[in-house]
Amino acid sequence: MKTVWQQDNQTREMTAPLSLIISGFAPVSDVRHTLTPQLRTDKGDTQLLLIDLGEGHNRLGATALAQVYRAIGEHGADLVSRSALKGFFDVIQSLNADGKLMAYHDRSDGGLWTTLCEMAFAGRCGLDIHLPEGDAIAQLFNEELGAVIQVASSDVDAVKAAFAQVNLANHVHTIAAINGDQTIRVTQVGKKLLEQSRTHYQQVWSEVTREMQALRDNPNCAAEEFARIAADDPGLSAKLSFDQNEDIAAPYINSAKPRMAILREQGVNGQVEMAASFDKAGFEAIDVHMSDILSGRVKLDDFRGLVACGGFSYGDVLGAGEGWAKSILFNDRARDEFEGFFNREDSFALGICNGCQMLSNLKSLIPGTDHWPHFVRNRSEQFEARFVMVEVQESSSVLLDGMAGSRMPIAVAHGEGRAEFASADAISAASSEVAIRYIENNGEIAARYPANPNGSPEGIAGLSNADGRVTIMMPHPERVIRTVTNSWHPDDWQESAPWMRLFRNARRWVN
Repeated sequence: MKTVWQQDNQTREMTAPLSLIISGFAPVSDVRHTLTPQLRTDKGDTQLLLIDLGEGHNRLGATALAQVYRAIGEHGADLVSRSALKGFFDVIQSLNADGKLMAYHDRSDGGLWTTLCEMAFAGRCGLDIHLPEGDAIAQLFNEELGAVIQVASSDVDAVKAAFAQVNLANHVHTIAAINGDQTIRVTQVGKKLLEQSRTHYQQVWSEVTREMQALRDNPNCAAEEFARIAADDPGLSAKLSFDQNEDIAAPYINSAKPRMAILREQGVNGQVEMAASFDKAGFEAIDVHMSDILSGRVKLDDFRGLVACGGFSYGDVLGAGEGWAKSILFNDRARDEFEGFFNREDSFALGICNGCQMLSNLKSLIPGTDHWPHFVRNRSEQFEARFVMVEVQESSSVLLDGMAGSRMPIAVAHGEGRAEFASADAISAASSEVAIRYIENNGEIAARYPANPNGSPEGIAGLSNADGRVTIMMPHPERVIRTVTNSWHPDDWQESAPWMRLFRNARRWVN
């Protein structure tokens, strides 16, 4: 793996060292019980416990710390007891099943200091860390087996008792607690060793990334992302204007299923999730390749809905969506098929990612799209795959009916998502057609990276045509229709995530 860049009029390169990666696989009984390193600050009084499977050895050989000082060391971390490791695993699974674990992070990559800092960064909070007597450096930077868990203070005794049942009572230590002043402190037997703000340590941690990003990408984007570390950021949230658990498509599920064309082109890879989403809403999802339409094997007259899917059409070369559109515009048969479909009053269409870019270039065939933009390369000059906040706008979109005012996260994954308009007047003219905007975590329209992942003016993420039958958007609602597929979600979300409403709206509109 190698990266190459230009600096000081010279070509520089960095090649990653060769490494052996051995992967293991195991079944997961319920992915909804996944643990993350994010410390929870909304659960009352909690404690962080270190489970030390190194049994106090604290060996520093071959650690990240040793590498920083160009040393190897004499003794490296090792498994002390197989039975202890097995007992640890069983207890963690049991505690997780009982809902007693709020956060989890192993310490085997960087040591205890890295583990605790990363947990604090993820939770955007401060920590008071208390070390026992001994070599503080070895305690903080050894990479012996072990983990840090966050538990309620009221559960600490029960958690320690669970580890005692597998002979690990002496392996569990109360190591830290969350504080309210955004400061990370390390003390040892009452002596202060380190004390700086969480922002300070997180910016030190991110400094190298910022420098590399500034060389490789748009340096302004790198600076904006780095500055967010110090910003007052409330984090992801969800505020809905509808009941996400109400299945408005349910009355029609057992009736005749409308045929839905799941349209793809060479390289598109989002068609499976899209088909599943429409199938779940009560459609008959039909795989349609562009070659089927170009050859005449498939007629769009046979479908009530059409969705142009996303994901690397034509290998995601620049302008791939535009090239896809030209294969329609410059082919008489395909042009007639699409123009006829869009002019039917009983049809609807959706374009996602590459499909959004493609449909935006078909606006000459789609009524009521005079002010739609083109979608061009991201401001960051890189492919962006993120989980960001958006707000649904008041619009005519039949697919977003009843969702206006809702703020919620969604997945994005695109290289050319920046909406490009001819002028400021054109942006203003399109305002009534804007269906979705990127927003900051505090609800403001996102202008800065990465809350606005592509640099679209006024945070524009999606639009609708005048009568609402055609909706285009860069984000991927089909990837987050189930709560379990969201990388973050409120604790009270049930099976269906809010974006399932878009597909249920389509099914209700057809009837």
